[in-house]
Amino acid sequence: MKKQNMNRDWIATASTLSQALPYLQRYTGAIVVIKLGGHAMGSDAAMDDFARDVVLMRQVGVNPVIVHGGGPMINAMLQRLDIKSEFVNGKRVTDTATVEVVEMVLSGLVNKRIVQAINRQGGKAVGLSGKDANLMICDQTNPDLGFVGTPADMNPEFLHELFANDTIPVIAPLGAGRNGETFNVNGDTAAGAIAAALKADRLLLLTDVAGVKNAEGEVMTELKSQQIRDLTNSGVIAGGMIPKTETALDAIDGGVRAVVILDGRAPNACLLELFTEHGAGSLIRPD
Repeated sequence: MKKQNMNRDWIATASTLSQALPYLQRYTGAIVVIKLGGHAMGSDAAMDDFARDVVLMRQVGVNPVIVHGGGPMINAMLQRLDIKSEFVNGKRVTDTATVEVVEMVLSGLVNKRIVQAINRQGGKAVGLSGKDANLMICDQTNPDLGFVGTPADMNPEFLHELFANDTIPVIAPLGAGRNGETFNVNGDTAAGAIAAALKADRLLLLTDVAGVKNAEGEVMTELKSQQIRDLTNSGVIAGGMIPKTETALDAIDGGVRAVVILDGRAPNACLLELFTEHGAGSLIRPD
């Protein structure tokens, strides 16, 4: 028999797997909602890496739920179709023509790309939107914005049936109105509402930043809800981080155990956060 030479990479890999055992045990049966956007959707290679991580999570007993965005793809399709957008206070007005494109792109092009990537890695994913099985019933957010919705009534029971069948839900952020309308929902908001309805163990918000930073520009690896409020009131948390932290606070208030604003540019970010002591972003817990 030929003797194999043990190299340091193999030994390090075995050590990492061994050290992951407590975390694997901790998350067996846990529900983890992941908001996918930014870098992880930017290329086929990044999508494949993300899909492989999701399949591994399911393989070790985690119940992942993927909620995705798709703003750049919507913008590109609107431009191709020569549909002009109006804006009110910096927010896009979603009229009848626009919401049809939004549904086509999110439930079609974007959703199925993610489903295929997961299935290609050996998982069993199914594509949905908030309209399926009345998962997400919405009220109109603001009449001036048209068909933009805020989740009001959540019905996540059928997601548990998917978990029982080793199926990974991939959900487009669209909701059903009470009168048959289709509403476009902010991706982070939809992910937070779904996580709260499921009483998820974790909500991971993948972003293109390192995490929540303090006044000195340093990433804060763990925060309580009140710290988030204080940092927002003092202006340290500003700009695009505000809606993400607001989503985190709403999710925690709704029963999510913890939220992580996660650097999706880091390789294997979700695995680092769940299965190692290092983490890859800012963990937000209740007070």
